[in-house]
Amino acid sequence: MPDSSRLAPLPIGPAGAPPRLSLRHLLAPAALTLGAAGLAGQRPWLSGHIAPIAGVMVADALAAVLAAVAWLGAAWLGSRVIDLVVARNARATPMPRLLTDLLRAFLYGLAVLGILAFVLGQPVTGLVATSGVVIAVLGFALRNMIADIFSGIALNVEHPYRIGDWVELTPGVTGRVDEINWRATRLVTLDGTALVVPNGLAAGNRITNYSQPGAGFRAGVPVTLDAEVPVARAKRIILSAIVCCDGVPAEPRPDVVVEAITLNGVTYQARFWVADYSRLAATRDAVATTILEHLARAGLEPASPKQEMRRRSNRPPPCSALGLGRDLLSHVDLFAAFRPEELDELASGMHLRHVAAGEAVVRQDETGTSLFLVAEGALDVRGAFAGRTLLLDHMGPGDVFGEMSLLTGQPRSASVIANTDAVVYELGKETLDPILRRRPELAARLADLMGLRQRRNDAHRRASAPAAVAPAATDHDLLARLKTFFSL
Repeated sequence: MPDSSRLAPLPIGPAGAPPRLSLRHLLAPAALTLGAAGLAGQRPWLSGHIAPIAGVMVADALAAVLAAVAWLGAAWLGSRVIDLVVARNARATPMPRLLTDLLRAFLYGLAVLGILAFVLGQPVTGLVATSGVVIAVLGFALRNMIADIFSGIALNVEHPYRIGDWVELTPGVTGRVDEINWRATRLVTLDGTALVVPNGLAAGNRITNYSQPGAGFRAGVPVTLDAEVPVARAKRIILSAIVCCDGVPAEPRPDVVVEAITLNGVTYQARFWVADYSRLAATRDAVATTILEHLARAGLEPASPKQEMRRRSNRPPPCSALGLGRDLLSHVDLFAAFRPEELDELASGMHLRHVAAGEAVVRQDETGTSLFLVAEGALDVRGAFAGRTLLLDHMGPGDVFGEMSLLTGQPRSASVIANTDAVVYELGKETLDPILRRRPELAARLADLMGLRQRRNDAHRRASAPAAVAPAATDHDLLARLKTFFSL
């Protein structure tokens, strides 16, 4: 007979509970089966007693293996569900890889603990206590990396930034979040380079997110002007430049504030909104360029250091109202054929008008016999068509409107509303009439230029409102109207 003391007894659990199996008991059936086969060959009368015992232990081992496979299968199924959720939300809200890795590790760790506790019957609490010393040693050696990992977990829980956001994690380190992994956050800068910032460094500094809480943020461009320039005029010129700048959204509305008063002059902050951080540099460049253009048309320039101003005492004084109007006329192609003395005569006959924001300079379909030149400010061209009011165009310093009413007397084709406080010059028929009577040949030149301007303006407006553009008159018709209107 075999020695019964060498057979490992089955551990008996609580009443009604199945026996708890260890690795020793899982391997025992195979050894027992082989040994039993040899023993039964030597002593045939034992085969009837050994076969039932071996069969029971093989069945228990197979049940334990199936239970372990079930635990691992459940963990695998859970990880597949995580992959499906991540794939479905990849375009809308990409999930950081760190979070998905943590969820998978948690599922498989839970499966391993379940196998140890419920299948193999091992005391899990003792295993955790035994590994505590090893964890402490590894934690001290890898403390910086572990700090980055836990900082990454905190960043994923709090969500101060997400994949695709433009952030500044440390001073001077700005980019678009491309990946958040276990140890670091990967950024792509505007220059197309990749920056890897450890999560511990990102969590320990101030985080500036340019993509949250909403789309867009406010930026500014400082402008310093001489203290002699009235504050109201300076704000009007700078604000009109921002409004006329392409790429700056109309809402939220830009503004201009006094930032500082220095020895060199008054510093203004031109504040505007940027829809996307990737457009920040281009928008600032466009705003600064437009501000310089508007200042030049107003006869102004940025302030210079006081020492330089003393050396440049021969600098010409700011343009007067008459000189500014004369300068505006010289840049209008409609009057390109006029002589200098004729431009002086036109400038002396123009009337200066101050228009408040929201006030109409002209209204659609009203009669008029004058032309307007924009000196300062920004204006909107609006037209009412089929019961709707459409924005047709923007106008800024140097732009001209109303030439058809001046030269032919036809009603205004659109309304011109001041977007900001503005200054315009009005040139009436009574000022232009004596010059045309002295030089009737100017009529043909004016008709040609008026037709060219009309076609160019119609093409520009047709892009935004096709139904708002009426068929243009021919140059011959315009000349006939002009001669009839001025009795030439």
